[in-house]
Amino acid sequence: MVTLKQLAKELNVSISTVSKALNNSEEIGGETVKRVKELAALYNYRPNKVALSLKQNRTKTIGVIIPDILNRFLAKVLIGIEQEATANGYNIITCVSNEMLDKEISSLQLLANGSVDGFILAISEETQIKNETSHFVKTINQGLPIVMFDRVANDVLCDKVIVDDFEATYNGTKSLITEKRKHIAFFSSIDDLSVGKLREKGYLKAVSEENLKPYLLKIDKLDDVQQKIYEFLKENNSIDGVISADSSSGVIAINAASKLGIEVPKNLSVIGYSSKAISNHCIPKLTTIRQHAKDIGACAAQLLIKRLQNNEPKDEFSTRIIKTSLVSAGSTLS
Repeated sequence: MVTLKQLAKELNVSISTVSKALNNSEEIGGETVKRVKELAALYNYRPNKVALSLKQNRTKTIGVIIPDILNRFLAKVLIGIEQEATANGYNIITCVSNEMLDKEISSLQLLANGSVDGFILAISEETQIKNETSHFVKTINQGLPIVMFDRVANDVLCDKVIVDDFEATYNGTKSLITEKRKHIAFFSSIDDLSVGKLREKGYLKAVSEENLKPYLLKIDKLDDVQQKIYEFLKENNSIDGVISADSSSGVIAINAASKLGIEVPKNLSVIGYSSKAISNHCIPKLTTIRQHAKDIGACAAQLLIKRLQNNEPKDEFSTRIIKTSLVSAGSTLS
């Protein structure tokens, strides 16, 4: 494989000139840049990325840690990260914590050993339950910046990308109230997560402002979700509205209502956090709070790359809020 030194010798210029020309430096004249690139193309020259990373103390690689690879929202965030990273000349290495603190810690330690320049991550469920953040602080103190998305630790000083969870659920509940719904229930299987807590607060604020009775259904991992929602709707037959905090409870609520002979949306309106693909798994289709996952991923990658390129003050961090959209479908009147 041809080297920079060999190209420089054949062109009768310095190695530095060849390097700068290949990187389009303004210090090198246009004719020289053209000659260098033509010869590099002739010999099919490719830069030695390992040597380059050692010299620059940069790997041009981003570590991404997500809690669940089967979660459609997180998978779409990952697509957004990858696309933005690629557009800026970065690669990504992805690890899955499987919602476990130990796996999250080991993933950070594995990649922090010279494999990546920084991290983009969503915190695991166990990490949030135990409120353990020392491993994030340790990583940042090693000189590896972190950008958190969706599930974040508020006490960790780093850049963050979040959704307007409180506001989105508040507005979603208000839209059901606008439909004259008086008995609105809130279903959640993510009560232990920060996003689940914010969504519940948004719901509670909206119903309290109208002096409506709150109906809360908390769903545990070990529960038979379909049976629990079915029984809840059966026992609380006055419920005329449902807002779901997670990706599946809204769809299950529509299917349960159908079994109970409840017409949707005539007698029951349902809204859920979900993707278009999941919302299609029921009749009528589910009205959804769309989170724009790819935009979240792209924004997280932009923040990290900007910090890696030293374009951000070291001790100043930002939190970007990605606005959601309420996408109306057949499960609501409006």
